Amino acid sequence: MSTQEPVSGPLRRLGASLLTLGRIRLELLAIEAQEEKERIAQLLLWAVLAALLAGFAVLMALVLAIVALWDSHPLLALGGACVVLVVAAALALRQLKSLVAQPSTLFQASIAELRDDADALHRQP
Repeated sequence: MSTQEPVSGPLRRLGASLLTLGRIRLELLAIEAQEEKERIAQLLLWAVLAALLAGFAVLMALVLAIVALWDSHPLLALGGACVVLVVAAALALRQLKSLVAQPSTLFQASIAELRDDADALHRQP
């Protein structure tokens, strides 16, 4: 029995260390997920607000141009307004596709820490 006690002590400590390490990594993942959720919510809020305000500004500018040109060139004013809106929509769509194509950075810190842990375990004899 005395030969098992020295072995069981280090195994218990190793198990406890692994559990603690796993818990810490899971807490880091949870924190990162919460931060990313808050960042996305803020981005969405400000993007929607900016888009609404910019849309209203463009519409008002187009209405002003249409009213100013209505007596002399009504079709040109309406056509120009349509072209402006189509070009703006195309630019927004291109930007959206660019953002969707970018890789996510979610959990990058946790992945780096797990790689560091694995490297440290492989270096030890």
